[in-house]
Amino acid sequence: MTISERADALEEIMSRHLDELMAVKSVLFVSGDIEPKDVRTPPLSRGAKRYVMGDDPRLSKMPAKPTLADFFTHRFMPANHLLQSATHALKAGQSEKIVMACLLHDIAVIGFIRGDHGYWGAQLVEPYVDEEVSWAIRNHQALRFYADEAAGYAYPEAYVRNFGDAYTPEPYIEAAYKSARNHKWYMSSRSITVHDIYSFDPNAVVNFDDFRDIIARNFKQPAEGLGLDDSPVAHMWRTMNRPTRFL
Repeated sequence: MTISERADALEEIMSRHLDELMAVKSVLFVSGDIEPKDVRTPPLSRGAKRYVMGDDPRLSKMPAKPTLADFFTHRFMPANHLLQSATHALKAGQSEKIVMACLLHDIAVIGFIRGDHGYWGAQLVEPYVDEEVSWAIRNHQALRFYADEAAGYAYPEAYVRNFGDAYTPEPYIEAAYKSARNHKWYMSSRSITVHDIYSFDPNAVVNFDDFRDIIARNFKQPAEGLGLDDSPVAHMWRTMNRPTRFL
C-alpha cells in the first residue's frame, strides 16, 4: 500500500472505531458555548455500543509510561510559543531553571485550561520540578500585567489590543503581584515575562530536541509515567491524556 492508501485505511479504521463509541465532552469544556445547567449527557446514538472509557481514537496514542516529552509530542505540539520563549531564555544565557520555567509556563493553556493558567500550570508540574520553577510559573500570571522597566519588561501592546486599554486585573491578581514583588524569587518569575513571546515569529527556528537534556536534569520523570504515579496531580495528567473519558 502507498502512504496515502495506508492513511486512508487508518482513517477508516478510526472512524469505524468511533462509530462504536460515544466521546463526551465535560461540562467545563462546553461552558460558555452552552449554559452549564442545561447540559445533559447525550444518549448513546444508534449503533454506538458504549461511552469512551479509554483512549479517544481521534487522538494520537500515548506510550504506556508517558513522559513530559510524550505530552509535548502528542498533546502540546507544535507548542511554538513555549519553544520560542524557552529558546529566547536559552540564548540570553539564563539558568536551566529559568529555561525550564519558560518551557513550561503556559502548558495549562495548550493542554488543560486557559483561565488561571499560571496556577494550573504550576500545580501540574509542582511534584516534578524545583520549587522555584513552580513558584515562578504560578506568579508569572500576575506579574505579566505589571511593567518593570528596570527588569526589561513593558506592559505588552498585545494586551491593549486583546483586552482594551481600560482592563484592570482582578484584586486577587493585584494581591499576588504585590506579594511576588517582595519575594526572593521575584526575578525568576519576572524572567518568564521578559522571555514570554507576545508577537510570535512565524520564521523562528525552534526545536524541542534543544531542551531534552535540560528536561532530563530538571524534571523528575516518574518511573510509572506521568498520570500513573501517586502524585497529587497525576489525575490532571490523566485528564490531558484521555480528555473525553466518560468517568
